[in-house]
Formats: sequence, structure tokens, C-alpha cells
Amino acid sequence: MVRATGQTKEFYTLHVLPSWRNAFPNLVSYTRFVELMPWSLMLLCCFLNTLTGEITGISFIDSTPINVCHNCRAHSHKVFQGLVGWGKNSVGWHYGFKLHLIINDKGELLAFKLTAANVDDRKPVPEMTEDIIGKLFGDRGYVSQKIFEELYERGLEFITKSKKNMKNRLIKLIDKILLRKRAVRRVC
Repeated sequence: MVRATGQTKEFYTLHVLPSWRNAFPNLVSYTRFVELMPWSLMLLCCFLNTLTGEITGISFIDSTPINVCHNCRAHSHKVFQGLVGWGKNSVGWHYGFKLHLIINDKGELLAFKLTAANVDDRKPVPEMTEDIIGKLFGDRGYVSQKIFEELYERGLEFITKSKKNMKNRLIKLIDKILLRKRAVRRVC
């Protein structure tokens, strides 16, 4: 049997049952709801693939954690067992997934990938950027000479802030302004 967190039960009892019972007369029980959660994730990803926006030449990339349970209950978590992992970001440790997003300058979704939280931010970049051209702006977590060269050969200029231990490099003023806009355009 699959177990879920108190947050899942709270979501089911306070939101699903009172709000959706009229829309779904054959609503599943809480136990079945928890068992279906991993399958719904796959369906959600398929649906989001149909909602991609247009490539404008200016894109932004970022990632955000998606916790599956509170950290103190991670050892007993079973719903997404084998799919999730421990990850660390600027806020601290979390157990779950990491959602990687690429949006255009209009805020439309261009590409996304869901990985375990322990996956490096740079790993999904080549696959996510296959159809994207122009300029891609990201944070320091995406700095990689190998990825920069690979994307540049495909017609995509990858612009990130420098890490503290790196030499300063010249960057065009417009690119510097757009790099600051990345934080404003964040959808996560």
C-alpha cells in the first residue's frame, strides 16, 4: 500500500472532496487517490508539452524544487519512491523533484523537465534547448564551458552570471539588463 503525507490528505479532504464532488460524481477514495498520484504526474507532463509558446530569440532558464513531503518524513515516504531524491539549493535541503523551466520573454513555456532533486541543473539543459535559438539567460548554477560551446554551435548563446571565483568577462549592456530581468520574469 502507498502512503502519503498529511499535506496530501489535507488537500484531498479540504479541496478535492468539497470542491470537485459535483464535477466528478465517481470520485475515487483517498487511498486510490494516493495510488494514482504517480500516474497523474506523467499525464500532467504530457499535457504541458501541448502548451508550449513561440520561440522569440530571448529565453530564460531556471529550476525550482518540488517537495513531496516534509524533510523529517522523507525516510518513510513511499508515493514517489525511486523517483525522488535529496537536493540542496540556496534555501536549504529538500526531498522531492526539481522542475526545470525555459520560458520566452513573454513568459510563455518553451520547455520543461522534471528530475529528481539531486540532479545537477546543467544536466537537462542540452535536451531542453534542442529547438531553441537566440539567447538563453540563466543563473550561476548553469555555468559550464562545455554546455556554452555545445549550445553556441547550435545557434543558442548561453548567458549566465559569473561565479565569484571566475575572472570578470565583458558582457554586452543589453545582455546584462536581460540577465537582471531573469529574476523578474521567474515563473517558479
